[in-house]
Amino acid sequence: MTLENLQFAPIGLLQDKVAVITGAGRGIGRVIARMFVAEGARVLVSDVSGEEQDTAAELGDAATAFRADVTREAEIAAMFARGLEVYGRVDAAIHVAGNPGGRWGDEISEEEFDAYTSVHLKGMMFCCKHAVRAMLPGGGGAIVNFSSAASYNYDPMISFAYSAAKAGINSLTKSFAGKYGAQGIRVNAVAPGFTLSEKNQSIPEQAAAVLRAKAALDRAGFPGEQAAVAAFLASDRASFVTGITIPVDGGWTARLA
Repeated sequence: MTLENLQFAPIGLLQDKVAVITGAGRGIGRVIARMFVAEGARVLVSDVSGEEQDTAAELGDAATAFRADVTREAEIAAMFARGLEVYGRVDAAIHVAGNPGGRWGDEISEEEFDAYTSVHLKGMMFCCKHAVRAMLPGGGGAIVNFSSAASYNYDPMISFAYSAAKAGINSLTKSFAGKYGAQGIRVNAVAPGFTLSEKNQSIPEQAAAVLRAKAALDRAGFPGEQAAVAAFLASDRASFVTGITIPVDGGWTARLA
């Protein structure tokens, strides 16, 4: 096995869990859905693209597809309602949906600001809100939000609005963890560094080389490495872990690069 085809042997980490996964049509979200099913979970896979149908078809009886736009609260509410309808409960919610964070221009426009904050900040807020509502009747659960290494430091290749929205996710994660911890809900975040998801595999090599070099490990990450951390945080093995954001970035943020 090489890093490029990275796979972890399943150990039943999420046996009999039910998870709602946004952004599961492709990329890291789809890899998370695969890993969750391999670890014993049943999943509601959601995306705005229609590709959630492909993910569900690949995963078979363990998956249900649901199309939702996370910038619309009503669709988020319907997504969790569908999870409860199909599976009877929601044990975990993995919020991956987002749009790429590259710079648009020298100055931030209102359009750029709205494009990033509507998905990454507003969308995350209401995904957490409705995940909590779905989990409380069952006595709790685990929420895993996807942030970014860009939430920690300045990077000239990344939109200010994207970085600010991702930093907001880190704050939301702490706030929801603090408010609902006593009710059995854990809330954590994953902050990926440069990862070879489908969208990143097509970026120019010169840009990819700059991004790879930021990591102390001197390489890009792989979607399975992000998925493995999300699976741990959603599992009972992380039962005393809440309110944190874990950089899964090969040491990018450690170097303040």
